[in-house]
Amino acid sequence: MVGFNSTSFHPATFQLTGFPGQEAVYHWIAVPFVVLYVTAMVGNCLVLCIVWADRRLHQPMYLFLCMLAVNDLGMSLSTLPTVLGTFCFHSTDIAFNSCLAQMFFIHFFSMVDSGILLAMAFDRLVAICNPLRYAAILTPPRIMRIGLAVVVRNFSVLFPFPFLIKRLPFCRSNALSHAYCLHPDVMKLACADISVNVSYGLAVLLLTFVLDLLLIFISYVVIVMTIFNIASGRERLKALNTCISHICAVLIFYIPMMSVSVIHRYARHTPPLVHSLMSIFYLFIPPVLNPIIYSIKTKEIRKSILKMFSR
Repeated sequence: MVGFNSTSFHPATFQLTGFPGQEAVYHWIAVPFVVLYVTAMVGNCLVLCIVWADRRLHQPMYLFLCMLAVNDLGMSLSTLPTVLGTFCFHSTDIAFNSCLAQMFFIHFFSMVDSGILLAMAFDRLVAICNPLRYAAILTPPRIMRIGLAVVVRNFSVLFPFPFLIKRLPFCRSNALSHAYCLHPDVMKLACADISVNVSYGLAVLLLTFVLDLLLIFISYVVIVMTIFNIASGRERLKALNTCISHICAVLIFYIPMMSVSVIHRYARHTPPLVHSLMSIFYLFIPPVLNPIIYSIKTKEIRKSILKMFSR
């Protein structure tokens, strides 16, 4: 029986869900999640250590990459306790306030990720369109201010989310659709009008993810126009090659995120397994692939890794 607060009708706990009907093999399902977490932790920590140790990498591009690595670590840590608790220990209960805290941090790190990718697009724009003033424009203090602005913006727009949930009464099922708490998933369990939550969530989506993606697209339009004005084909290829890692990072972040949004809004009758898998791709794959992509495609980081292991 779900316990309720007599004044606010908040459930004492929410029930997390892994893969319904597969409880007998949860210990096997836990294995790929453990591999993903270990890969994300090791990869992002390795990137941070390499940039910290090599003073030649103390440049704007790599400082933004460090921000992305720290944020990916935060994203992984925000889901780790409940995901491993669900699949390793069959612990599916999460307290109401703990669920709201996890919901906030998952969405916060996701939105910060989007802001950092926009900042990295600006970095590539300056590096290609105005290379002579690159170091003068993107100074370390200015980079720190950009990072702080990303954090403040996303914290400010997300701060109302837990309070918008807390004002709602819950008198239906307390079973969530995932092994972690997400705002759309939690608000669907309320037995009251959630139009304010839906409208505010849509406004946040437009002012963060959609706006960031639009600005990234505009940045690359300018970058491509600048590259095609370069006379030498070899120089064009060299300039474009510096953007490949960032383009891959943008694609592996935005494609799953947009797929999850579309499924939640327009394909609600799809099997629950599809929702779970798309959500997993959205939350777990970028922190794993980002350090791998930058390690493979960025010559300086690749050389530093080889030098570290050759010792």
